[in-house]
Amino acid sequence: MDKFRIMVQFLQANQESFMNGICGIMALASAQMYSSFEFTCPCLPDYNYAYGIGILIVPPIWFFLLGYVLNNNISVLTEEWKRPVGKRRKDPAVLRYMFSSMTQRALIAPAVWVAVTLMDGKSFLCAFSATADLSEFLNESYPILSKKELVKFQARIPCKDVFDGHEIISIDAATRYIRCFSQACGWSFLMVITIVAFLIRAIRPCFTQAAFLKTKYWSHYIDTERKLFDETCKEHAKGFAKVCIQQYFESVSGEIVPQSQLPTKKGKGKKDDDDGEKQKSDEEKLLGIRKEEDMNKVLWNWHLCKPALMLTKRAEDMNGHAHLDTLSLSKECNHHTPVKTTAVAYYSKV
Repeated sequence: MDKFRIMVQFLQANQESFMNGICGIMALASAQMYSSFEFTCPCLPDYNYAYGIGILIVPPIWFFLLGYVLNNNISVLTEEWKRPVGKRRKDPAVLRYMFSSMTQRALIAPAVWVAVTLMDGKSFLCAFSATADLSEFLNESYPILSKKELVKFQARIPCKDVFDGHEIISIDAATRYIRCFSQACGWSFLMVITIVAFLIRAIRPCFTQAAFLKTKYWSHYIDTERKLFDETCKEHAKGFAKVCIQQYFESVSGEIVPQSQLPTKKGKGKKDDDDGEKQKSDEEKLLGIRKEEDMNKVLWNWHLCKPALMLTKRAEDMNGHAHLDTLSLSKECNHHTPVKTTAVAYYSKV
């Protein structure tokens, strides 16, 4: 269990490696799914093309959407895109960088499916067997068939168990001919996506290195900020619940037995000190927010008016704890205080 927890923490800390692993697993899953898929061509002129092209297009679309669903950054991108501007402006370049990164990862599994399908050639054979020009493989000694009969006859080429025209056409030669085109399309597809990936990953940073570094930095910042905010909220919720439960039990015990009648235990000084330090740490996790209304204001203000990206020194009190005035923060986010101007008149004694 500890090893599994360590592995999960490692994957969460290395989000990019985790998403690359997910994309690799999806790519392998797409290839394995195609190998285990039972391909059944209808062998009818009106349905062969729809079935073959559907096998080539529909599963890649499903893998593409699944790649977005499994990517955690899709919620980060949507939140950043739809949030109010507040004190922090939106950078379209950062949004485009995040969207392009997710799209590149989501396209891996569909590309593998299309490449494997074209290399195998079954769907290509089913889709184009009825319309392909196979006059070179026809038996010239056999009576000439009409165009409609020829199309119906060629549509049964992918189905060797129902094909009954071996004396008219060589089914093996026709199958190899169509699969040759399918594999040529597959290699061309791999070459095109490899060149495009090379241009995107290697050439683009060379021309816009400064802009690329800026967009990459702020996209990582947005992701990291959300993680830290979620972790801080979890710690606050844990401390809030713990203090609330402790205060509840203390109030109930005080109602049942008066504090003056409770027996005092001796020799527990060290334990009491440890409990006091632990309670103090729980109080520190609350960060000065001890009411439900205040926490709701903090969460609402974080969504409505995120702080500006300008770090300043925080004012601390005597005990070294920073306090957050949620009311003033809410007013600052929703209202702007107008600048008051005072007119000054000077009079001369002369």
